[in-house]
Amino acid sequence: MAWNPDSKVAAARDFGRRFGADRVIILFTTPDGQMGYASYGKTRELCDKTRRLANKCYFALAAAITKESNG
Repeated sequence: MAWNPDSKVAAARDFGRRFGADRVIILFTTPDGQMGYASYGKTRELCDKTRRLANKCYFALAAAITKESNG
């Protein structure tokens, strides 16, 4: 895995190390309505695959929040 110093990626990496996960996706929302995600894969290949999956998860979350907001 290439080192990524981003704090969100570091949180995902730390979670993976702590719980023995080789892939981690963290989806989040903030109080002001912003959304985001961080992903981690133990190897470069897993990192790339996890990032693509995280991107799909992010858009699914965005759609669910939009649907929930529209009642």
